[in-house]
Amino acid sequence: MLRNVLTDDGIEIAYGDFGPRSGAPIVLCHGLCASGRQFESDALYFAGLGYRVLVPDLRGHGRSGAPDERPAEGFSLPRLAGDMLAMLDDAGVGAVDWVGNSLGGIVALKMLEAAGTRFRTLATFGTSYRLALPPFVPQIFPMIYGLFGRGIVSGVTARATTDNVCGRTLVAEMLKEFDPLTGRAVAANVRSYDLIEAAVGFERPILMIRGGRDRAVNAALGRTLKAMEGRANFTRVDLRSAAHCANLDAPYEVRQTLVDFWRQAA
Repeated sequence: MLRNVLTDDGIEIAYGDFGPRSGAPIVLCHGLCASGRQFESDALYFAGLGYRVLVPDLRGHGRSGAPDERPAEGFSLPRLAGDMLAMLDDAGVGAVDWVGNSLGGIVALKMLEAAGTRFRTLATFGTSYRLALPPFVPQIFPMIYGLFGRGIVSGVTARATTDNVCGRTLVAEMLKEFDPLTGRAVAANVRSYDLIEAAVGFERPILMIRGGRDRAVNAALGRTLKAMEGRANFTRVDLRSAAHCANLDAPYEVRQTLVDFWRQAA
């Protein structure tokens, strides 16, 4: 079922709501340039196990709205986190098991700062808890879309993102629909951040799924792992065959890893 919630700045956020309303609630949150479609197959799988699954489209992605002109301040981390809290309130759920890929994990880490009680557990993949990229990075999005066009950008990026044939088709379709001005605005807010302390301060179970082929993110994980490894509530699982979008590369392994993690947390 598709639902919508209106945020306090007038943006409509769309989210899918799968499974029984009485099921234990989980959230599957996509990364930058993607949409909730990234997790549709996973949502159906977990709903079949009896979970209630919320699958948002972050603002400016998929079916969700965005501020006019895509200003950077309209995509700040506090704003993105606020959107997701509005979704949780609209769905009427308590503490959730959150699964975030890339940006979906960053937003969750930001939520921990002020709303950690809304989480039962946190799982991420393709997410570093800290990042420091150069200032020019946000301009890459409109530049490459302008130079090469949506067709070439979506096709090349899809092939670089996953070896899964169906996954490549899905990634290409999401990229064709994506507005590069949203990419610029989001990147302006997430090119440099440090949310390690938010994770350290969270006392409930945390899972990091590290894709063996997610080279860019893995290269940025040094300080994150130094801070987190050895903590009693932190678990890291390495999936050699997975890249940045692990649920597309190794769906069965990711699903089983998550189910095992949630059951252990219970």
